[in-house]
Amino acid sequence: MAARPELLEHVERLHALRDEILSTGDEHVAEEFDPARKVDEDAAPHDEMSRVIASNRNRARTVELREIEAALRRIADDPDDFGLCETCSEPIPARRLELLPWVRLCIECQQAQENDLPAGRKHITDYR
Repeated sequence: MAARPELLEHVERLHALRDEILSTGDEHVAEEFDPARKVDEDAAPHDEMSRVIASNRNRARTVELREIEAALRRIADDPDDFGLCETCSEPIPARRLELLPWVRLCIECQQAQENDLPAGRKHITDYR
């Protein structure tokens, strides 16, 4: 059976996104505090903020790369189900797949899942 043309487009897009992430590499995260090094107290908050931003970006890139790899595996394993919501089995809108080619849920199911999350302040364990 021939692959659906839109499926080939998703595969190409996923490969391009993966290649882009891999080619740019991680952002440099400045070294942690070294007590032997003279510290510029005025620059310390900026340095800490830069470390946090770079670390968060690297973490987000890692998550995105995992999602891309998982989408490519789903396409390889069961191409007929790719593009169907994993919860309700309805087709995921083409525009959503175009913007987020690794997405697993339709908008309604995604919102329902997010609404099931506990409300309130985030806890450090929420980010693992």
